[in-house]
Amino acid sequence: MPGSRIAAVGHYQPAKVLTNDDLAGMVDTSDAWIRSRVGIRTRHIAGPEEPVDELAAHAAAKALAAAGRAPASVDLVVVATSTAVDRSPNMAARVAARLGLPSPAALDVNVVCAGFTHALATADHAVRAGAASRAVVIGADKMSEITDWTDRTTCVLVGDGAGAAVVEACGEGEEPGISPVLWGSVPEMGHAVRIEGQPARFAQEGQSVYRWATTQLPPLARATCERAGLTPADLAAVVLHQANLRIVEPLATRIGAVNAVVARDVVDSGNTSAASVPLALSKLVERGEIVTGDPVLLFGFGGNLSYAGQVVRCP
Repeated sequence: MPGSRIAAVGHYQPAKVLTNDDLAGMVDTSDAWIRSRVGIRTRHIAGPEEPVDELAAHAAAKALAAAGRAPASVDLVVVATSTAVDRSPNMAARVAARLGLPSPAALDVNVVCAGFTHALATADHAVRAGAASRAVVIGADKMSEITDWTDRTTCVLVGDGAGAAVVEACGEGEEPGISPVLWGSVPEMGHAVRIEGQPARFAQEGQSVYRWATTQLPPLARATCERAGLTPADLAAVVLHQANLRIVEPLATRIGAVNAVVARDVVDSGNTSAASVPLALSKLVERGEIVTGDPVLLFGFGGNLSYAGQVVRCP
């Protein structure tokens, strides 16, 4: 069966921007404290009238427009999110309705911050198996809705947004644009990142996540490149889950991606969970920092502790 490729990407963020100085008026923190520990300057916050499926649909519509594809041509919608309020209809079905898709398969993936890379792999597998010909893959989260805004250890981290990719079958003789996924989890560390309770609240053990990411992620990222038949030095860009600038910046060096642009969208967007990888990728494309055909490492990690990564060719 043919491989798949990303035809286009798109992203969307709410208009409201929350600065570090704004947060300093809400909790005991400061711009200097936040920047020194996580590197974040601003984040976008959705209002009560902006549900997750609206964020997701905006990003998907932009990706479809960039690809020049009609919504009716999409036969699969996969949405990665951990902030859906309702159990049914699921987020993918809500997005499909907003986009006016006639009869797609519609499924949600909840792997928290690793959600988009899991969803992308799922769509790639469906195309390779002949179960779908064109998919919209979205990472979207409204972290502000599950955040305790009196807890300075977590409220300084989060932002809202969505990113999307149009995934479709490669043409005859065309090399696949999405490499085999490397994915897994560390079940015994499921306590490290949590969204639990009624009402649901986000909590994490920051030092545990930091130690795991900085020590265990580099060999996993290198193995992901091997599955694509590349070395880290071949990469044009590295797009990691935008958890913390202190995690993101050193990892490209430890991976060995010496020639790569490193996505640092966490500075302006905060941690947007499943949205962070596609949001950062879309911005690199929009700014022209990577060009069509460039090999880009995508790697998500977070809740469970789950991880997934693949090398994609820039649309």
